[in-house]
Amino acid sequence: SKMTVKAVKMPCTAPNVYTKVPDGGWGWTIAFAFFFVEALTYGIIKSFGVFFNDLMESFDETNSRISWIISICVFVQTFTAPLSTVLSNRFGHRFVVMAGGVLISTGMVIASFARTVVDMYVTIGIISGLGYCLSFLPTVTILSQYFDKRRSLVTAVASTGECFAVFSFAPAITALKEQIGWRYSLLSVGVLQLSIVVCGSLLRPIIIKEQEEVKVQPPEEPTETKYMLENEQTRTSIESIDSGVEITTSPSNVPGNTKAEPKSDEPKEHVQILVENNSTPPEPKTKLLDFSVMRDYSFICYAFFGLFATLGFFAPSLYIIPLSLSLGISKDHSAYILSAMAIAEVFGRISAGWVLNKKPIRKIYIELICVVLLSVALFAFPFASEFWGLMTCSIFFGFMLGTVAGTHIPLLAEDDVVGIAKMSSAAGVYVFIQSLAGLAGPPLAGVLVDTTQNYSSAFYSCAAGMVLGAVFLSLVRPCKAGLCHRQQQCAEESAAEVVPDLPDDFIEMDIGKAENSGKGCDSV
Repeated sequence: SKMTVKAVKMPCTAPNVYTKVPDGGWGWTIAFAFFFVEALTYGIIKSFGVFFNDLMESFDETNSRISWIISICVFVQTFTAPLSTVLSNRFGHRFVVMAGGVLISTGMVIASFARTVVDMYVTIGIISGLGYCLSFLPTVTILSQYFDKRRSLVTAVASTGECFAVFSFAPAITALKEQIGWRYSLLSVGVLQLSIVVCGSLLRPIIIKEQEEVKVQPPEEPTETKYMLENEQTRTSIESIDSGVEITTSPSNVPGNTKAEPKSDEPKEHVQILVENNSTPPEPKTKLLDFSVMRDYSFICYAFFGLFATLGFFAPSLYIIPLSLSLGISKDHSAYILSAMAIAEVFGRISAGWVLNKKPIRKIYIELICVVLLSVALFAFPFASEFWGLMTCSIFFGFMLGTVAGTHIPLLAEDDVVGIAKMSSAAGVYVFIQSLAGLAGPPLAGVLVDTTQNYSSAFYSCAAGMVLGAVFLSLVRPCKAGLCHRQQQCAEESAAEVVPDLPDDFIEMDIGKAENSGKGCDSV
C-alpha cells in the first residue's frame, strides 16, 4: 500500500501525518539534523580532552579536579533526562531542542571567561549539561519514530556526527589554541554550538493516523453486547415461535422477523455507549512520563548495563591524550591518535547499523558481543608503550565503541527491551539511571591516576565497568522471555476461566424459560 502524507498542504510547523511509519519522508531531514546535533553535543564533549592540560596549568588544579567539569556535565545531561522527556511531551521536540541549543552556547561562552575551576563546574557542567540533555534525547527519540525497518541503520549512520566532530575538532582546536589561546578557542566553540537551534527547528512531529482509526472503529461488537443481543433474540424466538423450534444462540439461526422491536431498542442504545467507551483509549499516550517500565525486569537489566557501560564511554577519550603525552608522544601525534579513534568509531557505527538492519536477527545478542569486545579493547590500552601500539588500541577501541554507542539507546525500541510504544519514557528513565556512572566515572579515573601516578589505571576502571555491563546485558533476553511466558500463562488461565462461563449463563437461562413456556402450553 502506497504511503501518503495528508493531501492538504501544511506549514513547516504542522505535524506530518502518515498512514504508517514512513521509513523515510521527512525522517531524512530529521536524520540530517541529528547528525549535526550529535556533532555539536557528544562530539564537543569527547573533544574536550584537548583543553585538559591548559586548564590544569591555568587553574593550577589536579587531574581529578579538572575531570569533574565533564563529569558534572555528563551527570546533569543524564540526570535531567526525565525532565527532557516531560518537556518534549508537553511542548514538543522542536521547542525543547532549540532551548537546549541556547543553553549549550550560553554555558560555553561564559566558561571562556571563567577564573576558577568552580566557574567551569557551573557554566559547562550545569548550564551546558542541561542544554546537552534537552538537545540530544528529543532528537534521537523523534528520529526513532520516523523509521521502523531502517531504524538501526539510519540511527547508526546519523550518530556518526560525533565521530566526524572529534576527527575534525581535535586537530582544529589544537591548532586554534596555538593562534588565539584556549579561552578564545572555547568561545568559538560556544558560538558554533548555537547552530543547534537551527537543527531543532527542523524537528516536525509525526502522527500515525492508522492507529487512531483502528481504535475509533472497532471491527466487531464488544463481547458483552453480543451476548446481550443474542440473549434477547433467543428469548424472543422461543416465546413467539411454536414449540418444536430448535433452540440456539447463533444469530444466523434466529429468524429476522421474530425480533421484538420495542425490546431491540434497549440493546442498541447500550451498544452506542460501549462503542463510545472503546474510542477513548488513546488518552494514556498523553502521559508526560511513564514509570511503568520500571516493572519490566528486562528493562531493569538493560538499565544496569547502561549504568556500568557508561564508565567506559567517556574516560578513554578524555585520557588518551594525557596517556600519550606521558609515553613521550608529541602533542600533534596525540591529536592524531584521538582523530584515528573517531574515524574508527564511524566505521563501527555504520557496521553495527548494517548488521542490526538484517532480518531475522536477535539484536540484543549482537550488542552483547560488541560489549565484550569493547571490554577487551579497554584492557589492551595499558599494554601499549609507543605510538603505533597506542594507535592500534585506539582504532580497535573506536570501532567497538561505535558499535555500542550508536545502538544502545535505539535498542530500547526493540521488543526485547520495552518496544517503540514506550520508547520515549524508557529513554528518559534509562539515561537518568546512567547519570550516576556519568558523575562517578571520570573523577574515579582521575583519583586512580593521581593515586597511582599512572594513566593506565583509568583504563582498568573503565574495563571493569564494561565487564559488569556485559553481565547485565546478557540477562535482558532471558528476563524478557520469562516475563512473556508468565504473561501468556496468565492470559490462558484467565481465558479458560472466563470464556466458558459467559455462554453457559444465558443458555441455561433461555432453556429454563423455554421449558416453563412449554409446560404452560401443555397445561392449556
